[in-house]
Amino acid sequence: MSTPLSESVWLNDVDVCQVEYLAEVSGLSIEEIEDLIDTDVIKPVDAGTPTRMFQLRYVVTVKTARRLRDDFELDRRGLALALSLLQRIDELQAEIHATKARLGHPR
Repeated sequence: MSTPLSESVWLNDVDVCQVEYLAEVSGLSIEEIEDLIDTDVIKPVDAGTPTRMFQLRYVVTVKTARRLRDDFELDRRGLALALSLLQRIDELQAEIHATKARLGHPR
């Protein structure tokens, strides 16, 4: 009996990857990922370098993008809009939690 090996990656804001890796793990095309970059859904670490690198946390974003695209048959603009709205919701929820913490309210 053999145990299948799986690759694991620690998703964080420190380690980086190239756009090709994001395409590989998500199933999105490079063009679809470029649309997400153009709409600021994902942002390179340093836009001024020839090889754009991205924080590994964007793996979650591009995988979510592929699921949204497939499940809801979204085009590129719809996909970018849906992801932007989801990110805004996350930001607002974080603000609510921070405000509650400052005021001493339990979650």
